[in-house]
Amino acid sequence: MNILVFFVSHWFLSLFFQTFFLHRYVSHKAFSMSKSWERIFYFLTYITQGTSFLHPYAYATMHRDHHAFSDTEKDPHSQHFFKDVFKMSWATFLTFNDHVRRSKDPALKAGGRYPQWNTLDRIGSSILSRVGFGAAYIAFYIAFATSWWMFLLLPIHFLMGPLHGAIVNWCGHKYGYSNFNNHDHSKNTSPFGFLMLGELFQNNHHRYPNSANFAQRWFEFDPVYPVLKFLHFVKIIRLRNA
Repeated sequence: MNILVFFVSHWFLSLFFQTFFLHRYVSHKAFSMSKSWERIFYFLTYITQGTSFLHPYAYATMHRDHHAFSDTEKDPHSQHFFKDVFKMSWATFLTFNDHVRRSKDPALKAGGRYPQWNTLDRIGSSILSRVGFGAAYIAFYIAFATSWWMFLLLPIHFLMGPLHGAIVNWCGHKYGYSNFNNHDHSKNTSPFGFLMLGELFQNNHHRYPNSANFAQRWFEFDPVYPVLKFLHFVKIIRLRNA
């Protein structure tokens, strides 16, 4: 039971900070927050992603390219140009590393368009940090696993962030229905979208990329949006269209 609780907690906490901080805040500025709260959520994103920490600036610039060139040859991760999700993920990895290198350009740093915390970015992206988190996951499993098959979950922990991205980029542009004609292949993947905390409402999101609520129709539910509304109510964040 300890292993399953840890796995489910890691899955949803990592996913929450990816959609809340990296996607909705850093990439799309769907809401604002103070510098102090930004640093807190930045650090929590690092802790929850652990081995698969995704450099926020690189995430944002690559994601903006995805929107600008959705499902074209310039899209950094359109599944329509790859035979399987593994080849798409490898191409995404290479592109992401290129965006990480670009983030070190002094001219881009001076622009200040996306939040950056150079020290934490450097630590989170380091081999030492990734190995350290990986060792902690393994130690937890050794201490609490009651069956051999539980250790098969470890690779998911190691690659949690990129795995979430692969699911969204592959399924969200391949399976489901469309509410809007966005001139791309974006879909709303249902009925299991809640497992991805609203991220699989890709068709809606590509129509309204800066909206904090990824759901649009009465039967759609984005589980992160009520959290954002609460954080807005207690003045931790400020929703753009509140």
